[in-house]
Amino acid sequence: MAEWFLEEGIGEHRAIRLEGGEIAEAIVMWPGGLASGLVEDAVLTTRRKGSRRGTATFDNGEIALVDRLPADAAEGARIRLQIVRPALAEVGRAKHAHARPTTAPVRPAPSLAETLSGAGHAVRTVRQFPECDWDELMGEAMDGHVDFSGGALHFACTPAMTVCDVDGDLPARELALEAALALSQAMKRLDLRGNIGVDFPTLPAKEDRRAVDSALADALARWPHERTAMNGFGFVQIVARLERPSLLQRATYHRSAFAARQLLRRAEHLEGAGAVEMRAHPAVIAQLSAPLLEELQRRTGRQVSTMCDPALAMEASHAQLVSL
Repeated sequence: MAEWFLEEGIGEHRAIRLEGGEIAEAIVMWPGGLASGLVEDAVLTTRRKGSRRGTATFDNGEIALVDRLPADAAEGARIRLQIVRPALAEVGRAKHAHARPTTAPVRPAPSLAETLSGAGHAVRTVRQFPECDWDELMGEAMDGHVDFSGGALHFACTPAMTVCDVDGDLPARELALEAALALSQAMKRLDLRGNIGVDFPTLPAKEDRRAVDSALADALARWPHERTAMNGFGFVQIVARLERPSLLQRATYHRSAFAARQLLRRAEHLEGAGAVEMRAHPAVIAQLSAPLLEELQRRTGRQVSTMCDPALAMEASHAQLVSL
């Protein structure tokens, strides 16, 4: 049974599993919206004749794509649905949440603690994580860049899949084998799911490609997924069930909101006397809504102020204590 540490942060719940003092796995969830596991009634908005698919509008105004519709489900009628995948952002558009009809009782989406405990993990809720490499992980998510011995992984989100390019100066076989382990670690740390395409160095020899396939099999042995064998161009596709946006997707498509939540975390855990002052790029400050700032003030018992600084990169936001 794995033990996870859980922080119920401001605007964000986050959990980590540690190995040797470093983060082996991480999950971030933002409360609200159509999250996986939510069961609620909605209006069936559209349905093509003869199709088992359609769209539904929930009471909060969000739209979900619905499949497995029963024959008697009619447009305009209310239907009970369960969310099986939340909405996902992309460049220039958003993918609607996915839902399916259900007879289960209405219920909110499970919390992060419930999700982990339901999977058989031990969960310890803490005010602050034990000392670990959380800030480094957030930097990896913001940069889409993960270093390993002899090379680096470069991640990018596309409409079709999350892609990863393997780069380095080691001999091709050695680089690919080192990258296989680093990739498995990065996917778990960044909570990558869905379709993942990996561009390894081209390995002409079949025995070299089999060696990398074997290394990936060992590294991902207890991580539910399917994957292709490496082809002659060094490409591997990995598919895992997508239940929530990854840290990489949040940092890519909701960059200012992602940075704002990390700023709130730093501000919440400041130690010493004084008021909280948060300085950040204007786009980050714009994400600090009144309810979030009020919650920060309630948790810390301090006065809170914000300052816009256009010269700061979003990831360079900082919080400090100042004299009243």
